[in-house]
Amino acid sequence: MDFGFSEEQDLLRAEVRRLLDARCPLAQVRVLVESEAGYSAELWAELAELGWLGLTIPEQYGGAGLGWVDFVVLLEETGRSLFPSPLISTTLAAAAIQDAGSEEQKARWLPSLADGSRIGTLALLEASDVLTASGIALLGKPDGDAYVLSGAKSFVADAGAANLFVVAFRTGGGAEDLALAVVDGGAAGVSAKSFRTLDPTKRTGTLTLANTRVPKSALLHGADGDGATGRAWPAIARLLDRGAIATTGEIIGAAEAALALTVQYAKDRIQFGHPIGRYQGVKHPLAEMYVDIESTKSLLYYAAWALDESPGEVPRAASLAKAYASDAFARIGIDGVQLHGAVGYTAEYDIQLYLKRSKWARPTFGDSDFHYERVASLGGL
Repeated sequence: MDFGFSEEQDLLRAEVRRLLDARCPLAQVRVLVESEAGYSAELWAELAELGWLGLTIPEQYGGAGLGWVDFVVLLEETGRSLFPSPLISTTLAAAAIQDAGSEEQKARWLPSLADGSRIGTLALLEASDVLTASGIALLGKPDGDAYVLSGAKSFVADAGAANLFVVAFRTGGGAEDLALAVVDGGAAGVSAKSFRTLDPTKRTGTLTLANTRVPKSALLHGADGDGATGRAWPAIARLLDRGAIATTGEIIGAAEAALALTVQYAKDRIQFGHPIGRYQGVKHPLAEMYVDIESTKSLLYYAAWALDESPGEVPRAASLAKAYASDAFARIGIDGVQLHGAVGYTAEYDIQLYLKRSKWARPTFGDSDFHYERVASLGGL
């Protein structure tokens, strides 16, 4: 069995890196994060033309029809450059529709997500920030051929940029009385706003719904056809796994970039007549960073493969990858700054941007505690 990347995947990686190095180096990232939108609409359109926004969307809906291993290759490069864009958000929204939508729903929404004319995102979590069915409290009140939603969804990635929201809500008081619906950003009573986080390249916000009518035709039924009748948790859980895997993909790229920056600094910084990289106190942490990154890759690539090839293995694989990556990247961010010395904390040096990314990535789609506990419960403990 070949565990390496294909020639096409290596070519994709090279093309993404070439584009981002030329069009969005870290100097440009610093400019974009200060803009009102927080990302480049011009680059977003270019990514659409290259087919990268629809990488995992089937060809009949305007996408490239590739798998999640290919998407992880793309995400490693966007993570490496800290590229600010709603790429993950839009891909996850498309995945929700692809996983649980009818043929009519896929034809209605997927092409516009693939061509970049729509920006999608997930609105699953609420103020409790609980990644289980009990954390969803927003109640949909039936009203003829629609549900009426009033409330707020929190921690919505790229909320201010999105115009399509995949919203989780309750249809009743039972534990499994949950549904997923696609809500148009222009619908009556819908408003969304993004806020800057500790990591300025990642904006998160709130979706507010005020007596918003969601037609039952916008409800995603799920692979078993039960989502519209209030049993959407399996589809929601799969989206959370996809989000954990996507986040881990960007973690790897960002961690590799942080390591490269620190290695270069260790070669350039002279102390006591020698580069500081000559000393064990510097060499050993750098070696540990490398080992952590390579270990995370093995976990991630298996989880991404399982998404397309072995769905039953996804929950455990996704949790192992995200748990290990969350802790490893946090250590890499801290050690990278420390090995730069006092200057590592200053805004002038890029290493502090990667420390901030590690702070964003750690809790996103579940921290290490959540995922290790999940692995234990999946194992019957």
